[in-house]
Amino acid sequence: MLWRAGLVLLLCWGSTGDTRQQRSPPPVEPLDFGFVPSGVYDTHAYYEPGAIGVLFHMVHAFLYVVQPNPFPKDLIVKVIQQNMGGIKLEDYRSSLSNNVVSVLLQTIYYEAGFLLCVSLGCVFLVLTPVVGLCFCVCRCCENCGGEMHQRQGKNPDCQRGFYTAALITTSIFITTGVLIAHAANHNITSQIKSTRRFISTNMRDLKTFANNTPAQIDHLTAQYTTAKNKVLSDLDNIGPLLGGRIQTQLEKEVVPSLDTALRMAGALRESKEALESVSSSLDVLHEGTSRLALRLTYERTSLSNTLSDPACTNGAVSRTCNNIRITLPQLGINSNFSGVRTHLQQHPHYTPTAGNQQQLLWGTYTPGYSSFNDTPRLVQQQTKNVVAVKAMLDKIGVEIIGFSKMFPVEASLANFTIFLSQGQKNMEAYYPQIDQMDFYRWIGCVAVLCSVVLVLTFNFLGLLCGTCGYDKQATPTTRGCLSNTGGNLLMAGVGFSFIFAWVLMGLVSAGFVVGGNIEKLFCEPLANRQLFKIIDTPYMVHPAKKNFLPGMLFQNPNINLTVGSMYRDCYDNNGLYHALQLETMFNINTFLKTTVFNKDLLKVFDSVSIDLQSIVLLEQDGRDDLLTFSNAGIGDINYAAYLAEVNKGVTLVDLLSFSNELEAQADLLPRGALENALKGHASSIRQIHREQVVPMEQAMVNPHPDAHTQTHTHVKVTNVLSAIDEAEYLITHNASRVVKQERDVYMQSLVGYFRQYTDWVKNSLTGEVSQCKPISNIIDSMEIVACSFIVDSVNTFWFGLGGCCVFLVPSIILSVKLAKYYRRMDTEDVFEE
Repeated sequence: MLWRAGLVLLLCWGSTGDTRQQRSPPPVEPLDFGFVPSGVYDTHAYYEPGAIGVLFHMVHAFLYVVQPNPFPKDLIVKVIQQNMGGIKLEDYRSSLSNNVVSVLLQTIYYEAGFLLCVSLGCVFLVLTPVVGLCFCVCRCCENCGGEMHQRQGKNPDCQRGFYTAALITTSIFITTGVLIAHAANHNITSQIKSTRRFISTNMRDLKTFANNTPAQIDHLTAQYTTAKNKVLSDLDNIGPLLGGRIQTQLEKEVVPSLDTALRMAGALRESKEALESVSSSLDVLHEGTSRLALRLTYERTSLSNTLSDPACTNGAVSRTCNNIRITLPQLGINSNFSGVRTHLQQHPHYTPTAGNQQQLLWGTYTPGYSSFNDTPRLVQQQTKNVVAVKAMLDKIGVEIIGFSKMFPVEASLANFTIFLSQGQKNMEAYYPQIDQMDFYRWIGCVAVLCSVVLVLTFNFLGLLCGTCGYDKQATPTTRGCLSNTGGNLLMAGVGFSFIFAWVLMGLVSAGFVVGGNIEKLFCEPLANRQLFKIIDTPYMVHPAKKNFLPGMLFQNPNINLTVGSMYRDCYDNNGLYHALQLETMFNINTFLKTTVFNKDLLKVFDSVSIDLQSIVLLEQDGRDDLLTFSNAGIGDINYAAYLAEVNKGVTLVDLLSFSNELEAQADLLPRGALENALKGHASSIRQIHREQVVPMEQAMVNPHPDAHTQTHTHVKVTNVLSAIDEAEYLITHNASRVVKQERDVYMQSLVGYFRQYTDWVKNSLTGEVSQCKPISNIIDSMEIVACSFIVDSVNTFWFGLGGCCVFLVPSIILSVKLAKYYRRMDTEDVFEE
């Protein structure tokens, strides 16, 4: 497994970087590291208030009208810096007076709307009891409407109707305020129960976060084995992988030379086979021509003797016999292969022996290709002595596991889980007290609302009794008891209004100042994350401390970590390692690079040596056979003479046609011995054609097209041998460069497996390990509970109650005016006719 070491060395080499220009490595096979174990968080930090949300929006709109100024970030930062030492002492002293005035003016400008409303509330708070007291004393002195005398005016019924309608409208508005306040009061109680759900799910999510983190870290460290096993697998197959790459690079020069030699050997083999076939054919044709000539001579003589028969001298018979006698010279030989055979016999070395032919082909092709194709095995054999890599890779794995155990993550998270469980139990122990306190709060708010309801009760009862008991025919001194009771009830409502209105306005003013400023200075900036910008202001708490959060967590305020960035990362469910920028404290990526890409492996890599000088493309016997064949004079053979004789044909005339013609002539003769004799000769000629001419025609061989074009054979063979020599020289002298280049590429592919692992670890730490969504959920839950559940409800409560207080003023005036029309007067105006 020396080659394993070499592979790991390539890993190291890739990490140190090579300044030389290299060929682009092939794509690295992607590794499957599996899925990081992850938990499911239950908290959904989202709140939809429902129908009461309309009231919340009304309150927000009112507060915007009161306070339309943007969030005073700079003002708050300046105040905090002055109070927490964020400004240097000498700078602070020099600008103390100016800063105080500036801050005061900016505060007054920002709070102008609140100050105006509070001022009006204070005026109402002060004047209401004073006016009520003065009104009471004044009425006791029979002034301010206290005199039980009603003067007659114009259109009294119209005035009474107007006062009645106005009081009813005012009472309806007061009732609406009461209902708004009661809905807000009830919403606080109902949402406190939802707060428990938020607490429970957030605690459960924090426990899931703490319980899953150790398993996730173990998964990261365990997946080093995946990369290690892939590296070892490639090292075990270094022959096919590295040797195959080396062979691929060398074959660009070697294979073309071997292919050329192979094609030359094939051409020589075809030439030899063609020459052997021509030689055999000439032997057969030479012998067959001699025998055919004898038989044709004999048949021609015999046929001539037959035509000498006296029967051929009679009349028309003689003409037929003369026609036949004229064609007798056609029975002869047309081809002469003796000269061609003699020419071939002048080149006694034109064909190698069968053994030489076999050696020629195998000497050129099989050993060369086999030796070159054996490169992977040769590489495998020469690198088999590297045995240190597996131990080194195992050591790296131990170091990675040791690093993960260096920090007491599991123990700390276990203690954190215990702390959460205990904290949850402690909070649940306060639930009964919270419920009791909320009940008292609810009772108190209901009691406050009941004071308004009491006034409304007097108003509505007064209107009911006064309207039902009113008699147009009755004079003011003779009004009925029911009408008088209605007037008294209205005055009772006026009295209770003076008693409760200033108390209610005090509560409204306090709630308005506190709740309104909390909404504008805390809830709104928390919702749009402006509050984070204050916390993240550089050097806010101290001139030497840039950032607050890392200074508090890590005692290193120079780390570029902000509350806003941490919240955004956690909101996106990224890993805590990335959200808190823990790489500034302990950089996992640097550790993995220095551990996985161990430079000690370079020593093992330097020991890898591959020698390809034992590769022989063409044995000496094959070279000798090629040279012998090229010097055999194949190019001097006269193939044209042979082809000319073959194309002539064996006989001067086609014997079959001649025999058929002879029979046709015989049929013209009278029946007799002459006719039968001529037909016998025709049959003999056919037999000669069948037994001798046909075999000779079959024996005629047309040589391969390349067989008669093998000119300059010696030059071609010399070029082939030169190409093979150059390829062998390349392997012998330049293979080290190719080997080193391909070794580097091979090692880079191995480095790629570990780089995949380190990149996967980095990405997993960024987005999958210790996903900190519970942290952002806690912040969002706090916003929902504090702002949506409590502040919005409190603001809605004082908003409704404030509306009641405002409409109590016209209610008092209208009730006093309307009571005059219902109460029984002591005196009245009398007009005599």
